[in-house]
Amino acid sequence: QVQLVESGGDLVQPGGSLRLSCAASGFTFSVSAMRWYRQAPGKERELVASISTDAGSTSYADSVKGRFTISRDNAKRTVYLQMNSLKPDDTAVYYCNVRQLSQYWGQGTQVTVSS
Repeated sequence: QVQLVESGGDLVQPGGSLRLSCAASGFTFSVSAMRWYRQAPGKERELVASISTDAGSTSYADSVKGRFTISRDNAKRTVYLQMNSLKPDDTAVYYCNVRQLSQYWGQGTQVTVSS
């Protein structure tokens, strides 16, 4: 079955950096586009970044452009989200996502940006 396991969330000060990882299994990772979403308290889940199968195409929410970078390692079946210049507004649970016949989500990893 499809499994997505996120890791790397932490408490970080404003201006700091984190790298999130999402380990995938149960589907053909190399032919699947991958996405990172986030959900802040009291807000709807929003798409943060997406990456094509060969990493040739990426896209970002306007709020994270220039600060976040999505990447993938098909050999390791892992997608990453490098987050730099973090702001308090980036505080959220971050989820990995893949769309097959259904949508699949990981359990999420908490990112808290606070001094």
